[in-house]
Amino acid sequence: MAQPIRKPTRLEPWQDPDAVPYVRIDKVTKRFGDFVAVDDVSLNIYRGEFFALLGGSGSGKTTLLRMLAGFETPSEGRIFIDGVDMSGIPPYERPVNMMFQSYALFPHMSVEQNVAFGLKQDGVPRAEIRERVAEMLDMVQLGRFAKRRPHQLSGGQRQRVALARSLVKRPKLLLLDEPLGALDRRLRERTQFELVNIQEKLGVTFVVVTHDQEEAMTMSTRIAVMNQGYIQQVGTPSEIYEYPNSKFVAEFIGSVNMFEGRVVEDEPDHVLVRSEEAGCDLYINHGVPAPLGTQVWVAVRPEKIALSKEPPPAAADGRNVTRGVVREIAYLGDMSIYLVELAGGKTVRVTMPNVTRRTELPVTWEDEVYLSWRPFAGVVLNQ
Repeated sequence: MAQPIRKPTRLEPWQDPDAVPYVRIDKVTKRFGDFVAVDDVSLNIYRGEFFALLGGSGSGKTTLLRMLAGFETPSEGRIFIDGVDMSGIPPYERPVNMMFQSYALFPHMSVEQNVAFGLKQDGVPRAEIRERVAEMLDMVQLGRFAKRRPHQLSGGQRQRVALARSLVKRPKLLLLDEPLGALDRRLRERTQFELVNIQEKLGVTFVVVTHDQEEAMTMSTRIAVMNQGYIQQVGTPSEIYEYPNSKFVAEFIGSVNMFEGRVVEDEPDHVLVRSEEAGCDLYINHGVPAPLGTQVWVAVRPEKIALSKEPPPAAADGRNVTRGVVREIAYLGDMSIYLVELAGGKTVRVTMPNVTRRTELPVTWEDEVYLSWRPFAGVVLNQ
Protein backbone atom coordinates (compact mmCIF):
# COMPACT_ATOMS: atom_id res chain seq x y z
CA MET A 1 0.00 0.00 0.00
CA ALA A 2 1.35 3.41 -0.97
CA GLN A 3 2.34 5.64 1.90
CA PRO A 4 1.12 9.24 1.99
CA ILE A 5 3.74 11.86 1.15
CA ARG A 6 4.53 13.97 4.16
CA LYS A 7 5.33 17.63 3.66
CA PRO A 8 8.81 18.50 4.95
CA THR A 9 8.83 20.46 8.18
CA ARG A 10 9.88 24.06 7.55
CA LEU A 11 12.96 24.99 9.50
CA GLU A 12 13.31 28.43 10.98
CA PRO A 13 16.53 30.15 9.82
CA TRP A 14 18.22 29.64 13.20
CA GLN A 15 17.44 25.90 12.97
CA ASP A 16 18.83 25.55 9.43
CA PRO A 17 22.59 24.79 9.38
CA ASP A 18 22.78 26.17 5.82
CA ALA A 19 21.13 29.52 6.61
CA VAL A 20 23.43 32.56 6.47
CA PRO A 21 23.02 35.01 9.37
CA TYR A 22 22.23 38.60 8.42
CA VAL A 23 23.97 39.97 11.52
CA ARG A 24 26.96 38.07 12.91
CA ILE A 25 28.54 39.17 16.17
CA ASP A 26 31.81 37.28 16.52
CA LYS A 27 33.52 37.12 19.94
CA VAL A 28 32.86 40.77 20.71
CA THR A 29 34.18 42.34 23.92
CA LYS A 30 33.82 45.96 24.99
CA ARG A 31 35.87 47.46 27.83
CA PHE A 32 35.59 50.88 29.43
CA GLY A 33 38.86 51.08 31.36
CA ASP A 34 38.85 48.13 33.75
CA PHE A 35 35.10 47.57 33.37
CA VAL A 36 33.98 44.88 30.90
CA ALA A 37 30.55 45.88 29.57
CA VAL A 38 30.27 43.11 26.94
CA ASP A 39 32.27 39.94 27.45
CA ASP A 40 33.14 37.65 24.50
CA VAL A 41 29.65 37.69 22.94
CA SER A 42 28.89 35.70 19.79
CA LEU A 43 25.43 35.90 18.25
CA ASN A 44 23.70 35.26 14.91
CA ILE A 45 20.58 37.19 13.85
CA TYR A 46 18.75 36.29 10.64
CA ARG A 47 17.06 38.39 7.98
CA GLY A 48 13.51 39.43 8.89
CA GLU A 49 13.83 38.58 12.58
CA PHE A 50 12.40 40.66 15.40
CA PHE A 51 15.23 39.97 17.82
CA ALA A 52 15.30 41.14 21.46
CA LEU A 53 18.29 41.82 23.69
CA LEU A 54 16.77 41.41 27.14
CA GLY A 55 18.44 42.16 30.45
CA GLY A 56 18.53 44.34 33.52
CA SER A 57 20.48 47.54 34.05
CA GLY A 58 24.20 47.00 33.45
CA SER A 59 23.74 43.74 31.55
CA GLY A 60 25.50 45.07 28.42
CA LYS A 61 22.49 45.07 26.08
CA THR A 62 22.59 48.78 25.17
CA THR A 63 26.38 48.73 24.69
CA LEU A 64 25.96 45.80 22.28
CA LEU A 65 23.27 47.72 20.38
CA ARG A 66 25.49 50.82 20.17
CA MET A 67 28.31 48.71 18.72
CA LEU A 68 25.91 47.44 16.05
CA ALA A 69 25.02 51.04 15.24
CA GLY A 70 28.67 52.09 15.15
CA PHE A 71 28.48 54.51 18.09
CA GLU A 72 30.90 52.31 20.05
CA THR A 73 33.87 50.32 18.76
CA PRO A 74 34.50 46.75 20.00
CA SER A 75 37.65 46.29 22.08
CA GLU A 76 37.89 42.81 20.58
CA GLY A 77 35.97 40.82 18.00
CA ARG A 78 34.10 41.79 14.84
CA ILE A 79 30.56 42.57 13.70
CA PHE A 80 29.26 41.62 10.25
CA ILE A 81 26.06 42.97 8.67
CA ASP A 82 24.90 41.29 5.45
CA GLY A 83 28.33 39.66 5.16
CA VAL A 84 30.27 42.93 5.40
CA ASP A 85 32.76 43.52 8.22
CA MET A 86 31.72 46.74 9.99
CA SER A 87 35.18 47.41 11.44
CA GLY A 88 36.08 51.02 10.67
CA ILE A 89 32.73 51.79 8.99
CA PRO A 90 31.15 54.90 10.60
CA PRO A 91 27.48 54.96 11.68
CA TYR A 92 26.30 57.07 8.74
CA GLU A 93 27.68 54.55 6.21
CA ARG A 94 26.11 51.47 7.81
CA PRO A 95 22.84 49.96 6.45
CA VAL A 96 21.37 50.67 9.87
CA ASN A 97 19.04 53.14 11.50
CA MET A 98 18.45 53.59 15.21
CA MET A 99 15.35 54.66 17.10
CA PHE A 100 16.22 56.14 20.48
CA GLN A 101 14.19 55.86 23.67
CA SER A 102 13.73 59.66 23.84
CA TYR A 103 12.46 59.74 20.18
CA ALA A 104 14.58 62.91 19.63
CA LEU A 105 12.01 64.67 17.44
CA PHE A 106 12.67 68.24 16.29
CA PRO A 107 10.10 70.38 18.16
CA HIS A 108 10.09 73.18 15.57
CA MET A 109 9.28 70.82 12.68
CA SER A 110 5.96 69.28 11.70
CA VAL A 111 5.42 65.53 11.68
CA GLU A 112 6.09 65.23 7.95
CA GLN A 113 9.18 67.45 8.21
CA ASN A 114 10.56 65.25 11.00
CA VAL A 115 10.02 62.13 8.91
CA ALA A 116 11.51 63.74 5.80
CA PHE A 117 14.63 65.13 7.53
CA GLY A 118 16.95 62.18 6.87
CA LEU A 119 15.92 61.94 3.22
CA LYS A 120 16.64 65.64 2.70
CA GLN A 121 20.06 65.19 4.28
CA ASP A 122 20.72 62.39 1.79
CA GLY A 123 19.72 64.58 -1.17
CA VAL A 124 16.71 62.51 -2.22
CA PRO A 125 14.58 64.31 -4.86
CA ARG A 126 11.60 66.26 -3.47
CA ALA A 127 8.96 64.26 -5.34
CA GLU A 128 10.36 61.01 -3.98
CA ILE A 129 10.54 62.46 -0.47
CA ARG A 130 6.85 63.44 -0.57
CA GLU A 131 5.87 60.00 -1.82
CA ARG A 132 7.94 58.07 0.71
CA VAL A 133 6.92 60.26 3.65
CA ALA A 134 3.21 59.97 2.78
CA GLU A 135 3.53 56.20 2.40
CA MET A 136 5.26 55.84 5.76
CA LEU A 137 2.81 58.12 7.62
CA ASP A 138 -0.08 56.07 6.24
CA MET A 139 1.61 52.88 7.44
CA VAL A 140 1.88 54.21 11.00
CA GLN A 141 -1.64 55.72 10.74
CA LEU A 142 -0.53 59.33 11.14
CA GLY A 143 -1.38 60.73 7.72
CA ARG A 144 -3.94 63.19 9.09
CA PHE A 145 -1.42 64.50 11.65
CA ALA A 146 1.24 65.38 9.06
CA LYS A 147 1.09 69.15 9.74
CA ARG A 148 1.12 68.92 13.53
CA ARG A 149 4.12 69.61 15.73
CA PRO A 150 5.41 66.95 18.21
CA HIS A 151 4.00 68.79 21.26
CA GLN A 152 0.50 68.43 19.75
CA LEU A 153 0.76 64.62 19.73
CA SER A 154 0.27 61.94 22.38
CA GLY A 155 3.18 59.80 23.57
CA GLY A 156 2.12 56.92 21.36
CA GLN A 157 1.84 59.18 18.32
CA ARG A 158 5.33 60.63 18.90
CA GLN A 159 6.63 57.08 19.17
CA ARG A 160 5.15 56.29 15.75
CA VAL A 161 6.63 59.46 14.23
CA ALA A 162 10.06 58.36 15.44
CA LEU A 163 9.45 54.91 13.97
CA ALA A 164 8.37 56.39 10.61
CA ARG A 165 11.47 58.61 10.54
CA SER A 166 13.65 55.56 11.20
CA LEU A 167 11.99 53.42 8.54
CA VAL A 168 11.55 55.97 5.74
CA LYS A 169 15.24 55.64 4.81
CA ARG A 170 14.61 51.92 4.20
CA PRO A 171 17.38 50.56 6.43
CA LYS A 172 18.28 46.89 6.22
CA LEU A 173 18.51 46.81 10.01
CA LEU A 174 16.53 48.86 12.54
CA LEU A 175 17.82 49.14 16.10
CA LEU A 176 15.35 50.12 18.82
CA ASP A 177 16.55 51.21 22.26
CA GLU A 178 13.77 50.73 24.86
CA PRO A 179 11.24 52.00 22.26
CA LEU A 180 8.15 51.74 24.47
CA GLY A 181 9.62 52.79 27.82
CA ALA A 182 7.89 56.19 27.86
CA LEU A 183 4.39 54.84 27.22
CA ASP A 184 1.76 53.89 29.77
CA ARG A 185 0.87 50.22 30.18
CA ARG A 186 -2.26 50.10 27.99
CA LEU A 187 -0.67 52.09 25.17
CA ARG A 188 2.49 50.03 25.43
CA GLU A 189 0.54 46.79 24.99
CA ARG A 190 -1.29 48.11 21.91
CA THR A 191 1.90 49.51 20.39
CA GLN A 192 3.70 46.18 20.77
CA PHE A 193 1.30 44.58 18.29
CA GLU A 194 1.50 47.60 15.96
CA LEU A 195 5.29 47.30 15.86
CA VAL A 196 5.10 43.59 15.03
CA ASN A 197 2.61 44.23 12.22
CA ILE A 198 4.75 47.01 10.70
CA GLN A 199 7.87 44.86 10.92
CA GLU A 200 6.12 41.95 9.20
CA LYS A 201 4.83 44.23 6.39
CA LEU A 202 8.25 45.73 5.68
CA GLY A 203 10.38 42.65 6.30
CA VAL A 204 13.08 44.79 7.95
CA THR A 205 15.26 43.09 10.55
CA PHE A 206 14.54 44.59 13.98
CA VAL A 207 16.84 44.37 17.00
CA VAL A 208 15.26 45.77 20.15
CA VAL A 209 16.83 46.41 23.55
CA THR A 210 14.46 46.10 26.51
CA HIS A 211 14.42 45.29 30.21
CA ASP A 212 10.72 44.38 30.00
CA GLN A 213 10.23 40.59 29.83
CA GLU A 214 6.61 40.86 28.69
CA GLU A 215 7.60 43.22 25.88
CA ALA A 216 10.30 40.85 24.65
CA MET A 217 8.00 37.82 24.87
CA THR A 218 5.21 39.58 22.94
CA MET A 219 7.20 40.99 20.05
CA SER A 220 10.24 38.80 19.43
CA THR A 221 10.98 35.85 17.22
CA ARG A 222 13.93 35.13 19.52
CA ILE A 223 15.40 36.55 22.70
CA ALA A 224 18.97 36.80 24.00
CA VAL A 225 18.94 37.07 27.80
CA MET A 226 21.97 39.08 28.96
CA ASN A 227 23.56 39.31 32.39
CA GLN A 228 26.79 41.09 33.37
CA GLY A 229 28.00 41.28 29.79
CA TYR A 230 27.30 37.64 28.94
CA ILE A 231 24.52 36.05 26.94
CA GLN A 232 22.93 33.52 29.30
CA GLN A 233 20.53 31.95 26.80
CA VAL A 234 19.19 32.49 23.27
CA GLY A 235 15.87 31.03 22.17
CA THR A 236 12.29 31.63 21.14
CA PRO A 237 10.02 33.12 23.81
CA SER A 238 8.49 29.70 24.54
CA GLU A 239 11.93 28.04 24.78
CA ILE A 240 13.21 30.69 27.17
CA TYR A 241 10.11 30.45 29.35
CA GLU A 242 9.51 26.70 29.34
CA TYR A 243 13.12 25.48 29.21
CA PRO A 244 15.41 27.99 30.97
CA ASN A 245 19.02 26.84 31.13
CA SER A 246 19.88 28.47 34.46
CA LYS A 247 18.40 29.80 37.69
CA PHE A 248 19.04 33.34 36.47
CA VAL A 249 16.99 32.92 33.29
CA ALA A 250 14.19 31.06 35.08
CA GLU A 251 13.88 33.81 37.69
CA PHE A 252 14.32 36.70 35.25
CA ILE A 253 11.59 35.58 32.84
CA GLY A 254 8.21 35.58 34.57
CA SER A 255 7.50 34.14 38.01
CA VAL A 256 8.89 30.82 39.16
CA ASN A 257 9.09 28.60 42.23
CA MET A 258 12.57 27.19 42.82
CA PHE A 259 12.97 24.03 44.94
CA GLU A 260 16.44 22.97 46.06
CA GLY A 261 17.25 19.27 46.36
CA ARG A 262 19.56 16.41 45.43
CA VAL A 263 19.33 13.86 42.63
CA VAL A 264 18.45 10.43 44.05
CA GLU A 265 17.42 8.70 40.84
CA ASP A 266 18.47 9.46 37.27
CA GLU A 267 17.23 7.48 34.29
CA PRO A 268 17.00 8.40 30.58
CA ASP A 269 13.25 9.05 30.89
CA HIS A 270 13.07 10.65 34.35
CA VAL A 271 14.89 12.13 37.32
CA LEU A 272 13.88 12.06 40.99
CA VAL A 273 14.98 14.90 43.26
CA ARG A 274 14.66 14.69 47.05
CA SER A 275 13.80 18.12 48.40
CA GLU A 276 13.32 18.92 52.08
CA GLU A 277 12.47 22.46 51.04
CA ALA A 278 9.51 21.27 48.95
CA GLY A 279 8.43 18.69 51.50
CA CYS A 280 8.21 15.94 48.87
CA ASP A 281 10.14 14.10 46.18
CA LEU A 282 10.13 15.87 42.82
CA TYR A 283 9.59 13.65 39.77
CA ILE A 284 10.48 15.11 36.36
CA ASN A 285 9.86 13.16 33.16
CA HIS A 286 13.24 13.82 31.57
CA GLY A 287 16.76 12.86 32.52
CA VAL A 288 19.59 15.26 33.37
CA PRO A 289 23.37 14.83 33.02
CA ALA A 290 23.98 14.92 36.77
CA PRO A 291 25.48 12.22 39.01
CA LEU A 292 23.50 10.91 41.97
CA GLY A 293 23.75 13.24 44.93
CA THR A 294 24.25 16.36 42.82
CA GLN A 295 22.66 19.51 44.21
CA VAL A 296 20.08 20.86 41.76
CA TRP A 297 17.09 23.18 41.64
CA VAL A 298 13.69 22.32 40.20
CA ALA A 299 11.86 25.26 38.63
CA VAL A 300 8.05 25.09 38.55
CA ARG A 301 5.97 27.95 37.10
CA PRO A 302 3.04 29.16 39.30
CA GLU A 303 0.39 28.45 36.64
CA LYS A 304 1.46 24.81 36.43
CA ILE A 305 0.65 24.11 40.10
CA ALA A 306 -2.83 22.89 41.07
CA LEU A 307 -4.29 23.98 44.39
CA SER A 308 -6.99 22.02 46.24
CA LYS A 309 -8.39 21.38 49.69
CA GLU A 310 -8.66 17.65 49.07
CA PRO A 311 -5.72 15.30 48.42
CA PRO A 312 -5.14 14.98 44.64
CA PRO A 313 -5.01 11.50 43.04
CA ALA A 314 -1.22 11.78 42.77
CA ALA A 315 -0.87 12.11 46.54
CA ALA A 316 -0.64 8.32 46.94
CA ASP A 317 3.00 8.11 45.83
CA GLY A 318 4.00 11.36 47.54
CA ARG A 319 5.72 12.78 44.44
CA ASN A 320 5.07 16.35 43.26
CA VAL A 321 2.52 16.80 46.06
CA THR A 322 3.02 18.95 49.12
CA ARG A 323 0.91 20.76 51.72
CA GLY A 324 0.80 24.25 53.11
CA VAL A 325 -1.29 27.12 54.46
CA VAL A 326 -2.63 30.01 52.36
CA ARG A 327 -1.05 33.21 53.72
CA GLU A 328 -1.88 35.75 51.02
CA ILE A 329 -4.37 36.08 48.14
CA ALA A 330 -4.31 38.72 45.39
CA TYR A 331 -7.36 39.01 43.14
CA LEU A 332 -6.35 40.47 39.75
CA GLY A 333 -9.60 40.02 37.85
CA ASP A 334 -8.50 37.51 35.21
CA MET A 335 -6.58 35.45 37.75
CA SER A 336 -5.83 35.11 41.45
CA ILE A 337 -2.41 34.71 43.06
CA TYR A 338 -2.05 32.51 46.15
CA LEU A 339 1.01 32.56 48.41
CA VAL A 340 1.17 29.25 50.27
CA GLU A 341 3.59 28.65 53.15
CA LEU A 342 4.92 25.09 53.36
CA ALA A 343 5.78 23.30 56.60
CA GLY A 344 9.48 24.07 56.16
CA GLY A 345 8.80 27.79 55.83
CA LYS A 346 9.16 28.17 52.05
CA THR A 347 6.52 30.28 50.30
CA VAL A 348 5.13 28.92 47.01
CA ARG A 349 3.36 31.12 44.47
CA VAL A 350 0.33 29.66 42.67
CA THR A 351 -1.73 31.41 39.97
CA MET A 352 -5.22 30.28 39.03
CA PRO A 353 -7.41 31.70 36.25
CA ASN A 354 -10.80 33.04 37.32
CA VAL A 355 -12.84 31.24 34.68
CA THR A 356 -16.18 31.81 36.44
CA ARG A 357 -17.70 34.73 38.32
CA ARG A 358 -17.94 34.19 42.01
CA THR A 359 -18.38 36.35 45.06
CA GLU A 360 -16.51 33.98 47.38
CA LEU A 361 -13.22 32.23 46.68
CA PRO A 362 -13.27 28.43 47.11
CA VAL A 363 -9.95 28.71 48.94
CA THR A 364 -9.38 31.51 51.41
CA TRP A 365 -6.83 32.80 53.91
CA GLU A 366 -5.39 30.32 56.44
CA ASP A 367 -6.88 27.31 54.62
CA GLU A 368 -4.74 24.18 54.58
CA VAL A 369 -4.28 23.15 50.97
CA TYR A 370 -2.53 20.62 48.75
CA LEU A 371 -0.23 21.72 45.94
CA SER A 372 0.49 19.34 43.07
CA TRP A 373 1.91 19.39 39.56
CA ARG A 374 2.47 17.06 36.63
CA PRO A 375 5.84 15.40 35.85
CA PHE A 376 6.36 17.63 32.79
CA ALA A 377 5.90 20.86 34.80
CA GLY A 378 9.34 20.92 36.42
CA VAL A 379 12.70 21.82 34.86
CA VAL A 380 15.92 20.65 36.52
CA LEU A 381 18.68 23.27 36.73
CA ASN A 382 22.20 22.73 38.01
CA GLN A 383 23.55 26.27 37.62
